[in-house]
Amino acid sequence: MAALSEPLLIEPAHESPSARAWRRLVKRKSAVLGLVIIVLFVLVAVFAPLIAHYDPAQQSWTSIRKPPSLRHWFGTDESGRDVFSRVVFGARASLLAGGVSVSIALALGVPIGLLAGYGGRWTDAVIGRITDAMLACPFLILAIALAAFLGPSLQNAMIAIGLTTTPVFVRLTRGQVLAVKVEDYVEAARAVGNPPIRIAVKHILPNILPALIVQATISIATAIIAEASLSFLGLGQQPPAPSWGSMLNTAQRFLTNAVWMALWPGLAIFLAVLSFNLVGDGLRDALDPRER
Repeated sequence: MAALSEPLLIEPAHESPSARAWRRLVKRKSAVLGLVIIVLFVLVAVFAPLIAHYDPAQQSWTSIRKPPSLRHWFGTDESGRDVFSRVVFGARASLLAGGVSVSIALALGVPIGLLAGYGGRWTDAVIGRITDAMLACPFLILAIALAAFLGPSLQNAMIAIGLTTTPVFVRLTRGQVLAVKVEDYVEAARAVGNPPIRIAVKHILPNILPALIVQATISIATAIIAEASLSFLGLGQQPPAPSWGSMLNTAQRFLTNAVWMALWPGLAIFLAVLSFNLVGDGLRDALDPRER
């Protein structure tokens, strides 16, 4: 009887899928919190020249390793540069690396996954074996190898991360296509004479987008960590341009007497990665058609 007394939740009639997903998403406090943090980071990156008090590359030999104060909110580093300004401008490198690298992975992985899943036969076998070989290598090790081969720079780091992330989207797209292509509406589209390309793009791709969106959101968090790791090793953003990873690399030598040099970029990485993961988890639930 207790179960019968629970209120029945009925979704509004004629509600579009996007509106339904947004309504479900905003009901999840953790996802909303993550979305707010992401928006704040984006605003900080876009308006960095207006927010930062100092030039992030400006050195001051009279302000070396000064603790946080009213003049330098996050303190200064080993060259007297303002840590707050460097963290603010470093958000540009991290968010750009996350967005561009995942865009590269989507642009390459989704078409290849569609070809493997819908084409089948030898095409699926060849693509599957290449994907398995790339996934067998640890993600970060492969990204480091590609970045070292291409040369140290932020652009090459983004390319390396994007190529390393591509197999994830190939595997996901292939699996989703295999599940969708046997549906009745796909069979009906094939029966009326639609060419394979039109069926894949017009009928299959729109129905696998939710899974791709969720994976892309989570992959951005992974890409931010990868960019920070490459910059930490000297393969990403090159000094004196600010990057959270390179700031941590410099700060490791001064952890005993200037802990703020590592605290703030580390906290920025933590919050950025956490926020994208929270939004990804919320999107997974919001886009699930079985969720009521």
